[in-house]
Amino acid sequence: MEAIIRTGDGGPEVLQLSEVPAPKPTATQLLVDVHATALNRADLIQRRGGYPPPPGDADILGLEIAGTVAAVGRAVEGVSEGDRVFGLVGGGGYAAQAVIDYRMAMPIPDGWRFEEAAAVPEVFFTANENIFTLGELAAGEAILIHAGGSGVGTAGIQISHHAGANVFVTAGTSGKIHKCKTLGAIEGINYKTADFVAEIEHLTGGEGVDVVLDFIGAPYLEQNLSILKTKGRLLQVGLIGGATAEIDLGTLMRKRLKIIGSVMRPQSIDEKIAITQRFVDQWLPELKNGTLKPVIDSVFPLAEARQAHTYMEANRNFGKIILKLK
Repeated sequence: MEAIIRTGDGGPEVLQLSEVPAPKPTATQLLVDVHATALNRADLIQRRGGYPPPPGDADILGLEIAGTVAAVGRAVEGVSEGDRVFGLVGGGGYAAQAVIDYRMAMPIPDGWRFEEAAAVPEVFFTANENIFTLGELAAGEAILIHAGGSGVGTAGIQISHHAGANVFVTAGTSGKIHKCKTLGAIEGINYKTADFVAEIEHLTGGEGVDVVLDFIGAPYLEQNLSILKTKGRLLQVGLIGGATAEIDLGTLMRKRLKIIGSVMRPQSIDEKIAITQRFVDQWLPELKNGTLKPVIDSVFPLAEARQAHTYMEANRNFGKIILKLK
């Protein structure tokens, strides 16, 4: 089958379209003919030599798939060949075929294109798990979402707004901020031209926010803690800016803050099945009826994976970048 492989660790130039053996499903897996997959920041890190897949998962990039079932394992229940499914995988999305545990495969809603389905799993799972399961955001509370124009950002804005929270974002252009506001953000801060701490204090009348969803890491840690209210929660889901920083523990203690770290890929299959089910119960109905929507920035053919990675690394996208196979 065709797949994008890495010829080494490095920039987008190490990505190459090649022929590789097709995967074989285990007893509880589906073999899926992949019609679309999507880029995630994790793909960029893996391409450079970090963030390896869990044991047993494909070394091929790609954490979400949408396609049709080509074969089913002997212990699979409730799924048949030809069904349209989408879901989160530990790796292997950048390929003509991939495997997924049937308990993590979701039926693609009627009327959805494969590209739409591929834009959902990683970002909506990540947003829901962090903002609600871990961060316990409640109606009437305030949340600051950094990188509001990212895939997780666009999902997080929508579900937070839908739950009745007051949503603030940071983004790097006025255009992205405007788009964030159309999704439900009250206000946006251009991190390139303004101090987000001063802006949040101004926008909230000095009260700050209850929750911060952060992808940057070290450079933002002290500032994030400073704008949290008493009993506030910092949700750390990325380390784009670095992993090591110093903080004043007195602030943590005095304000009774929580710093919660989370990463999806290394979690066990049972944990991922539970994450999938929480998403299905809470948000899939809202996506089906159009109350929420996957935000797609652009679609590239699989053969143009290099160009897609270059585009993401330039932070040009608002929402998801899709790779289309069929």
